[in-house]
This record gives sequence, structure tokens and C-alpha cells, in this order.
Amino acid sequence: MKKEISGIIPVVLTPFTDDNKIDWAGYERLIEWYLANGATALFAVCQSSEMLFLSVEERVALARFTVEKVAGRVPVMASGHISDSLEDQKTELGGMVETGVDAIVLVTNRLDPDQKGAGAFRAHLDALLDFLPADMPLGLYECPAPYRRLMSDDEISYCANSGRFVIVKDVSCDLETVKRRVELVKGTPMKICNANAAIATPAMQAGSAGFCGVFTNIHPDLYRWVLDHGDEHPELCEELSVFLVLSAQVEPMGYPKMAKLYHQRMGTFASIHSRTVPFDIEEKFWALGAVIDRIEQGTELYRKKIRALGE
Repeated sequence: MKKEISGIIPVVLTPFTDDNKIDWAGYERLIEWYLANGATALFAVCQSSEMLFLSVEERVALARFTVEKVAGRVPVMASGHISDSLEDQKTELGGMVETGVDAIVLVTNRLDPDQKGAGAFRAHLDALLDFLPADMPLGLYECPAPYRRLMSDDEISYCANSGRFVIVKDVSCDLETVKRRVELVKGTPMKICNANAAIATPAMQAGSAGFCGVFTNIHPDLYRWVLDHGDEHPELCEELSVFLVLSAQVEPMGYPKMAKLYHQRMGTFASIHSRTVPFDIEEKFWALGAVIDRIEQGTELYRKKIRALGE
């Protein structure tokens, strides 16, 4: 039976040790932190996981570990779809099938790796649909790396009407596009889930099936409150949404290492080592620590305001 994948879906980090190995104990604590802070599903082995810098074996191991530790509490989807050639993609996606994830996510730029256009995208997609088990739920991710490949309305409709796809991680970063796509997929199993913090609240209000952006690594519970209760408390929702948008502007300051620094402070894991960001982020981005201090302060302030609603 297909599990519904929607709501607040963290893009899961991969903690490493200082000697560049996966920190499995830290990863387990991170999973539990997501679940304790409002996650309704997890997106493992994605760009935030540094999937472009993981071996096939590491990607498969991360997906399997996530499924085992989550133990059915929420759905788990995973990608790891990074190869250029169709045959290599079949190898990596075939490995993901065996992990027990609830959905496998295809990266749109890997369906058209040479940027040849709609015909190449469709041919590549159909080849993978023929290869993957017909009962395996699928997702789509407009991953920005190595290039952002947004889908056309026709491609969205084709995938939605196939009945194979349950979610799109929308990276259009455009509210009108999100609204149009929500209408396109009505009556199909596919849901549109926005990934851009700047439009997170109005996108959810317009029918986005939640939020799947990088700041689900910082305060997923606040996004969960907006989704579940924002309409009941419009003034606080608007105030909180301003804070969420402004906080997310820190992303260019060395993400995902910046998010790892946040978790190191909380004690989730010990090292902020990143394969994607090898430089010292606090040296490059002056006063980053002070900015994170303020994000922590604001996060606790809004948690307190939300708790006060129930008093």
C-alpha cells in the first residue's frame, strides 16, 4: 500500500566524522531529532545529504539505515540519483529499491543530463519507468545541481497521469508556478511540495503539500505549526513567516556545513565536516556565529509564543 508523503519533509543531512566517514551514531540522533520536531516524512540521500559526494555503497547504506531507524513511524523517500548514463542510473536506483524506502526520487536533470530537451527527458524517463518495479512509488526532484531542470506543464501532467508518482519537490521558487502545478495534478496521486522558504507559507496556503526546504534542518517544528495551525492564528502566522524567510537567507553561508554547525551546537553530532563545503565557514562568513545565535533566539521565541497559545 502506498503511504502518503506530504507535510514537513526534512532534507536529511549526512553527518561525517573528522576523518571523513559517515557518523552513524550522529545520524541516528539526527533522525530522532527530525521526528521529535514535526517531520511527517524524511527525504534521505538528497542534495543536502551531499549525495554527489557519496559512493553508491554509501548512498544505499544511508537509505537502508534511515528506513531501519525510522521503523515505519513516517514515510522515507530517497534519491541518490546522480549518475549521467542510463545504465549507471539503473544500478544506483536498483540498489535503492532493495532498501525498503517508501518512494524513490528521480532527479529531473538526470533525466536530461545533456540538456537536449523534452524528447530526451521523456525517453530517459520512460526507460527508467520500464526498469523500476511498477508498484514502487516515485517522486521527482528539480535538484539545482549540476543544473536546475524545471519541468514543463506537459511533463508534470505526463508524470502525474502515469499514476506512478506521488510527489514533486518543486524548486521553481515561484508561487504562481506552484499554484499552477497544484491545479495540474488534481485528481492524481501526485502532490506538489514547495522547497523555497521565501514562498513557504503562501505556497502551503495555495495547496502545496507541505514544505521540503533546507531550513527543515533548523526549525521544522515551526514550519509544521504554520502548516497545521497557521490559518487559525493569522497574525502570529504572518509574524512567524517573516522570521522564517529572513532566517533562511543564511543558506548561502556555507550550507550544509552551516546547518551542521547548528546541530553541533545542539549536540546532535560532534563534527561539522562536509565533503561539499571544505573551507572554514566561520572564517569566510564573518559573524556567522552571531547570526546563528539570533536564529536560535528567534526559534525559541516563536516556540514560546506557540506554547502560550495552549495555556
